[in-house]
Amino acid sequence: MKKVVGIMKGEVGYIRIINGGVQSLIEDLRYRWKYYVYGYSPSGAADHYSHSLANLLVGNPPEEATIEIAGGLFEAELGFDGLIAITGADLEPTLNGQQINMWESIRVKKGDILKFGYSAKGKGFRAYLAISGSIDVPLFFGSKSTCVYGKYGGYQGRPLQKGDVINVGSIYPEKIKEYENLRVKSEYIPVLGGTYVVRMIPGPTAAPEYITDNGYEKIYNTNFKINRNSDRSGYRLDTPKDIFPMEWARKSGGVAGLHPSNIVDMGYQLPGGLNVCGDQIIILGPDGPCGGGFVIAGQVIYADVWKVFQGIPGRDYIRFKYSTLEEAIKARRELKTILSSPDKILKRS
Repeated sequence: MKKVVGIMKGEVGYIRIINGGVQSLIEDLRYRWKYYVYGYSPSGAADHYSHSLANLLVGNPPEEATIEIAGGLFEAELGFDGLIAITGADLEPTLNGQQINMWESIRVKKGDILKFGYSAKGKGFRAYLAISGSIDVPLFFGSKSTCVYGKYGGYQGRPLQKGDVINVGSIYPEKIKEYENLRVKSEYIPVLGGTYVVRMIPGPTAAPEYITDNGYEKIYNTNFKINRNSDRSGYRLDTPKDIFPMEWARKSGGVAGLHPSNIVDMGYQLPGGLNVCGDQIIILGPDGPCGGGFVIAGQVIYADVWKVFQGIPGRDYIRFKYSTLEEAIKARRELKTILSSPDKILKRS
């Protein structure tokens, strides 16, 4: 297959939503970093790895928009002839009532019904549906991504719901054969569910000024259960009462506030910043706040941050592993190389 450099558009089709499910959003990987300074979250696919692979399977650039299906129960009529691919969480997708494989490109016809189950098996939380061509929604500040809290981007700035009709542009029919029956090699398909080990760089508000060295030992040696009150703005982590509260290196936040987690307002790292509010640890998500007045104790590296948001709230766990900046840069470059080499990670069924 050829390296994807752009979308070849052919016939125009549609997707008609029958059931929006728990939460289904249009997300891409174009981000909105130019507007972060004005308070706009970057948004984008929470699991950038699965999102990118879904696009590569159908001949799209990795950054093109997909439908991010969290929790499941999504159902839609496909009003086009072309290809789809589903990656990420195993939400037991079916096409016209028949179970279909994930992590591979599948030919579909106009009128087909695509339906998802839900995350009962515990194999991830977010699935990604890519369509050969493009999802036709307006760009908002350069991105098609939905930000739920800001109510902008995507389809009318909100989750998809029954009755919505989304226009799509499919690739030329002659291009379909080039990508049909492709699948991701097994070694590149992640095992989802259980405890997700993610590498994290400490700081910028770190030891010894803010949190003690022993406090960081606790962070790096604890399995944190993901709290039920977690979403794309942030994943809250339950802290074991026999280990925490946090070991702070100071008695208060001084002029910023009484609690030592308080600081003078700073920009937050999104996604993956480890925000500590009081003794509540929150891994900030792609729709998280751009800044605030609480400590950022660490940064989940980009190569691993997608794992966080495959965790099922109230069920799965997060464990942090120490990383240096140099290791983070190396891991990001390696991931970029992999996603830039479809011939290496995809093969014919």
